[in-house]
Amino acid sequence: MTRASLGHARVRLLRPLRRRREGGAAHRIRRGVYVLPSLFTLGNMFCGYACVVYSMRGEFATAAPFIGVAIVLDMLDGRIARMTGTTSQFGVEFDSMADIISFGMAPALMAFMWGLQSLGRLGWAAGFIYVAAAAARLARFNIQAGSQDKRFFVGMPSPAAAGVPAATVFAFPMGFQTSSEALPVLAMVIVPALLMVSTIRFRSFKNFDLQSRRSYPILVLLAIGIALLASRPELILVLMAYTYLVSAFVELAWQKFRRRDGMPAQATPAQPADDHDTGHDRPVE
Repeated sequence: MTRASLGHARVRLLRPLRRRREGGAAHRIRRGVYVLPSLFTLGNMFCGYACVVYSMRGEFATAAPFIGVAIVLDMLDGRIARMTGTTSQFGVEFDSMADIISFGMAPALMAFMWGLQSLGRLGWAAGFIYVAAAAARLARFNIQAGSQDKRFFVGMPSPAAAGVPAATVFAFPMGFQTSSEALPVLAMVIVPALLMVSTIRFRSFKNFDLQSRRSYPILVLLAIGIALLASRPELILVLMAYTYLVSAFVELAWQKFRRRDGMPAQATPAQPADDHDTGHDRPVE
């Protein structure tokens, strides 16, 4: 056998081993974690955990803002991942786990400690309904992503739903001690829970382009909004949370009114969903 033929035989024998090594290296790379977007998700999860801790200590004025910070971080992680090209399936699953804590468990426990304890089993049952609804909302969002109109959410997004009890507790941190006072708190928990698993459409505002040119008065209106939020954050946050909750019913009533008067209904083209509810390679919920 010539030297050349021996060399070719050696190459054929070593080729499967090289393929296994290369495949193993690629597999190890795919198993890696993109740190930058995961930091935002970790921050989201930490805020939910901190909200639980402070709620158990009865420090509701400190606990409620953590949900607001978690909402901001939840909006950022997916956008950062897409901007930096660091999207991954791990990011989707990791973000969903963080959302269960920050927008499911944390607001439910905070609402229970704040105003539902006096109701006993009815109080903690209402909290569990909220957690279950948030989990179902996130699961439905994961399987529907890419098949819905990007202008709307199907059901109330979980971050916005968590904003309702968070804004209310932040505005009235003293809480309720009697069962008669706690009854309205049931509505504050149950209504967002039912809206999360409903099929009512909520505006996503994804078609609002921040990079397009706007008139100068828009900048003045934004400045006024920031000033109002800085001067009366309790009032403004409550108005924002409940206005968004009611907005879906207002739009639904307006569409029915237009159809009754014979006006053409707004077209709803089938577009890929871009709504956060909130993963590294999925739109924000």
